Amino acid sequence: MTATLTAATGGRVLRQLRHDPRTLAMLTVLPGLLLGLLYLLWRDVPAPPGQQPVFDRVGLTMLGIFPFVVMFLVTSIAMLRERTSGTLERLLTTPLSRLDLLLGYGAAFGVAAGVQAVVTVTVATTLYDLDVAGSPGLVVLIAVVDAVLGVALGLLASAFARSEFQAVQFMPVVVLPQFFLCGLLVPREQMAGWLQAISDVLPLTYAVEALQEVGASETATATMWRDVAVVAGAALLALALAAATLRRRTS
Repeated sequence: MTATLTAATGGRVLRQLRHDPRTLAMLTVLPGLLLGLLYLLWRDVPAPPGQQPVFDRVGLTMLGIFPFVVMFLVTSIAMLRERTSGTLERLLTTPLSRLDLLLGYGAAFGVAAGVQAVVTVTVATTLYDLDVAGSPGLVVLIAVVDAVLGVALGLLASAFARSEFQAVQFMPVVVLPQFFLCGLLVPREQMAGWLQAISDVLPLTYAVEALQEVGASETATATMWRDVAVVAGAALLALALAAATLRRRTS
């Protein structure tokens, strides 16, 4: 791995993003709009006695899920286009390694995720009056780490896809099981034992738990930091697997 080559790759990806207004809008505007729909759905729903309002509980969790889903879609398709256009094959004839390439992508989309998280959290806490017990900065941190996980899994999925349609088809396989079992729809302690066991190995579970910790506590807890470390570790593992399986071109 060469830091200079990784930085150069990240700079190239950021320049491409800057000249793609539709992708920029998807990254920065779409999560806030989707969160607004949830706000309109639940703003007048009374909270059960002794519990947070529904939007405060679910909306906070979605601040981690939306970046994960959006980044997975964008990066899986972006990397596939690099392969189908022949750009990837040309890049890998240079001293640039697969790991340099994927770390550059991860860094570039990590910067984009930071902008996305700041915009979305700001909109949620001001325009939608989302009430968070802990620091909004911790929410941003978790959202960024979760978005980088989406980037890493998107890059890994792109290695096995032969077309953009196939890349999108990986979403039900990679994203939806994590969404169903992360504890948002049904508390994990109410799941069957075998479903809990599956949930325990899915990284989105820990992102949701970290956000729930921030929503319930004014200070960062040990559980929250453990969960963030698990999500970050899963992202690094996915990047390493993507570097090992990445093909130069789509045949």
